[in-house]
Amino acid sequence: MTSVAFFRFGTANRAAFAESDYGIAMKSIFTRVCLTGLLTLLLAACGQAPDDQLSQEVQRTAETHAGDVPDPTPIASEPPVTEVITSRIAYGEIDDQNLHGYLSMPADATGSLPGLIVIHEWWGLNDNIKATAERLAAEGYVTLAVDLYNGEIATTGKQAIKQVENLNANSEAALSNLDQAYQYLTGAAKAQKVGVVGWCMGGKWSLQTALLLPDDIDAMVMYYGNVETDQDKLATLNMPILGIFAGNDPIVSRESVEAFRKGLTDLGKRANIYVYEDAEHAFANPSGTQYNEVAAEDAWDKTIEFLARSLVVDRGF
Repeated sequence: MTSVAFFRFGTANRAAFAESDYGIAMKSIFTRVCLTGLLTLLLAACGQAPDDQLSQEVQRTAETHAGDVPDPTPIASEPPVTEVITSRIAYGEIDDQNLHGYLSMPADATGSLPGLIVIHEWWGLNDNIKATAERLAAEGYVTLAVDLYNGEIATTGKQAIKQVENLNANSEAALSNLDQAYQYLTGAAKAQKVGVVGWCMGGKWSLQTALLLPDDIDAMVMYYGNVETDQDKLATLNMPILGIFAGNDPIVSRESVEAFRKGLTDLGKRANIYVYEDAEHAFANPSGTQYNEVAAEDAWDKTIEFLARSLVVDRGF
């Protein structure tokens, strides 16, 4: 059964957050002005229109994140519910270079566990994503936080724009990267079932992973990533799907989300699509300025419950 749920959450928590992190808020305003100016100067210097210099997707992402800085907050450092063990591992190889990721699992794990491919936002495999992978691992999974940037981590919008552009220009390598992550989890980690989850840019690649491995991926979660509306492509998906989106999102439009939902419904796919009306793009990132505590916590609970039903206890959807 496919369903869409619309939530209206207040902004009181966001006001409190902004007040407690006044310095970060002021830094974000300054960053927004600087990055917007930087994009304008860059495009003018090249003598090209914005759509020629940057894809529309990257341009909208840059504008939306103009005030963001990936500074950690206490919320981003929330510990996992149980002790986990972590390690930096090589999970594959592209062009004679190892692919390194961040592996996490419960410290008391015995036997094989379900696996999760965890895909970072446009900043890269930073501490926020590693912490999120640890929190997911504590729920009973072996998680592999992949690195689509070959070790690069952005701390400014300018760096992130370049990284996203490079990734989009090398999509075949990105898909090979994600395929090898799946092979590692089912091979070395001996996972019997594997899900994939990603945020923002990672949400887009979470869906692309499911489309790449439609008969192998056992659950797909995407947070406010660009969607696919081609019925022929959506028809190949054979896993339960959870989509988390924001009502106020200039990157992933409400119209595209509705088309995605309708496409899945018409095809009879097992999918739940949730739109948080009062939330903005990247609302689940506690190290960003758009963080919405109420929406983020509800989305997290839905994600944990969905993964448990899809990967741990096979009760249908």
